[in-house]
Amino acid sequence: MAAFVDHPAILFFVLLVLLITAVAFGVFVLRRVAPLREDERDDFNAIQGATLTLLALLIGFSISMAVNRYDQRKNLEEAEANSIGTQYARADLAAPQIRDPMKLALVQYTRLRQSEFQTRNPDERKRLDEEISALQSKLWDQATLVARTQPTPIGSLVVTGMNDVLNSQDYSEAARINHVPLGVWVLMILIAVFGCAMQGYGAKGKRRTALLMTILPVTIALSLALIADIDSPRGGIIHVQPQNLTRLLQSLEK
Repeated sequence: MAAFVDHPAILFFVLLVLLITAVAFGVFVLRRVAPLREDERDDFNAIQGATLTLLALLIGFSISMAVNRYDQRKNLEEAEANSIGTQYARADLAAPQIRDPMKLALVQYTRLRQSEFQTRNPDERKRLDEEISALQSKLWDQATLVARTQPTPIGSLVVTGMNDVLNSQDYSEAARINHVPLGVWVLMILIAVFGCAMQGYGAKGKRRTALLMTILPVTIALSLALIADIDSPRGGIIHVQPQNLTRLLQSLEK
């Protein structure tokens, strides 16, 4: 399921085929196996309405969950840029032989983090992660060197700032792997399949049936694909752009 969530377009077409099949199953199988009598239609309509209402509520809650995660990723990107900028300023507190290499490393680190946010290529992302990890070790070694050469509150301030820089990257990455739970996806898809099958089962007339076989599946598939797009930081068209990291990088490179 995670692979589909990272590819909302594929998820849309898979769901569309699945839901149209569910409507067709209701039309051509259920109506022949157990025809719906007129005296049963009121009960059927009540069940159908409850099913589609439950589906609408689940979709609404899921969109809310996905949007909250998207906002969290935006906030953490901003926090990461702020922590790097703060540490760049605190580097002035270190001795000149440490200050200049630390500032250069922070600029390089910002550039790598900006690229990591923007890339979608798995191989490129893996390469960037390795470079980021190596540069983090270098930055931490520089911070500990400041602590050893300046065992004062000033040295502690530099170390604390570097710790914030490294932690902010971990927080950003943790937010990227925090998705809408798999159980919610399974429940939504199952209820969507049942709802489409019931729509086909209760449809009257060939013209109305043809519309139901397209309108309802398309609507549900689009809604679920939108949730997947918002919830996926790597796929689709809705992404957190590293605007704060870009702005910071432009400021540091001047």
